[in-house]
Amino acid sequence: MNISKLNRVTHRDIGYLIAGLTIIYALSGIALNHKHDWNPNYVFENRSFKTSVPVSRATFTDETAKSILSEVGLDREFKTSYFPSGNKVTIFINGGFVQLNVSTGEGSVERISKRPLFYQINFLHYNPGVWWKYFSDIYCVALILVTITGLFLVKGRNGITKRGAILTIIGIILPLIFLFIY
Repeated sequence: MNISKLNRVTHRDIGYLIAGLTIIYALSGIALNHKHDWNPNYVFENRSFKTSVPVSRATFTDETAKSILSEVGLDREFKTSYFPSGNKVTIFINGGFVQLNVSTGEGSVERISKRPLFYQINFLHYNPGVWWKYFSDIYCVALILVTITGLFLVKGRNGITKRGAILTIIGIILPLIFLFIY
């Protein structure tokens, strides 16, 4: 097998092997780049409501709390409740709480939940453990191999000795420009 064929086979096989992981890291990278615009890990819910369930501090029970939760669409979410002060009750639910003014019947729901897909892929991007660190190191070496083998796939005027060299140099210069800007 000649060196050119070995290069193509290595580039192809490693490329296929890391394709899925590259997509996952890229999606996570985009999400984390914009974490000041939105929270890629969590979804926050905050809404107000007014209950028709008769409520008073003296007669408030777990069943009353469950009736209120049922009315606002939070069936089976009840954990516990307590009165932090006066006529305000806090009802704890999965991933959040409900605050209710028993005098007026006005309340609010505040919840936090993991954003599907992005929470999990961002978890991996943050390097959650020793084994993942080593796996990520292997992935980075694979990226380097795919890059190096890719440089030598095309021959002639579009290859690394002409057009490819110019584009590769531009690819090196662009991050350096950003380093000087920041």
